[in-house]
Amino acid sequence: MVLHFRKATEVYKKTLPYVILQLAIGIAFAVLGVIYLSFIGWLGYRFLFGSGGASLLIVGIVMIIGFVTYAFIWRLIQKYFLYSVKTGHVAVIAHIVEEGEVPDNQISYGMREVKDYFVETTALFTVSMVIDAVLKQFNRAVARVEDLIPIPLPKQLQTLITILQKSIVLAVKYLDNAIIAYMFVDRNDNRWKSARDGIVLYGKTWKMVLGSTLLIVFGMYVVSFVLLTLAAPLAVGLDLLPTSLELVSWLVVGGVIAVFHTGVFKPWVKTVVITTFLIEQRDTEPDNETMEWIASHSDRFKNEVMEKAENNEPIAEEAPETGGPSETPAESGSDPADD
Repeated sequence: MVLHFRKATEVYKKTLPYVILQLAIGIAFAVLGVIYLSFIGWLGYRFLFGSGGASLLIVGIVMIIGFVTYAFIWRLIQKYFLYSVKTGHVAVIAHIVEEGEVPDNQISYGMREVKDYFVETTALFTVSMVIDAVLKQFNRAVARVEDLIPIPLPKQLQTLITILQKSIVLAVKYLDNAIIAYMFVDRNDNRWKSARDGIVLYGKTWKMVLGSTLLIVFGMYVVSFVLLTLAAPLAVGLDLLPTSLELVSWLVVGGVIAVFHTGVFKPWVKTVVITTFLIEQRDTEPDNETMEWIASHSDRFKNEVMEKAENNEPIAEEAPETGGPSETPAESGSDPADD
């Protein structure tokens, strides 16, 4: 596991242009978010403490519209732009791990790989959401924290075990990136077969991959909590500011922590998970026994992934090879744009 971390750190350093790009995008939208939400907060302050008449009702309506609009626009940006950027990073990570070299102009390379292999953002979302659903079902059925920890734990730590068990769900958002990375490496024209084989290979290596993922995700949230704790003394200074400026200051502090969490820590966790999986699966091959075992624990894998792989169904709305029917993104209970 230590060797995987070292290798992943090397890969992470080599993909710094992508990390910096995601960080810059995060900072830009954080600044816009602070400005926008500060304005909404000012309207809220007017609504609660202003003097008023009918203008208070107008302010209240503007607040509601403002929050809804901001959330809607942010989700669209995540779904149709940021997720393509993040997946481009996945493609570059996969290339470096497998080829041992950094592609020229890695940002253009990653975006081109996403467009060439998945054709459309909708197709990428379709595959990601189905993989996410399968991994959740499979992990829920077979992954027990007690089995992942090689030493017996006292009953007093049962609460911790429960928390870690729930953390497995959080780990899935990184694990589906590993399957997508395998698809970039596999380059199979049958996209669903590539996804199926990637899931089967995860089934053969899941203890090592999931164990390291849980460890690194837990560490990431600990670091984020420490950063939040270090920001606590600011409360003394901010408390001396006028109420409106204090709220803006806390928005800035929260924005800085959120940007570093999503723009620095998350890409590193993603790199570790992808690197660990791609290295672990090298000496293994997909087999029918593991495939049937996974199918017995995930109906989505059996009824969707295996069937589509067998029929070589297209994932794009209009696949250029076959001109097949459109695909509707599957419901999985979570959004891959949150990765």
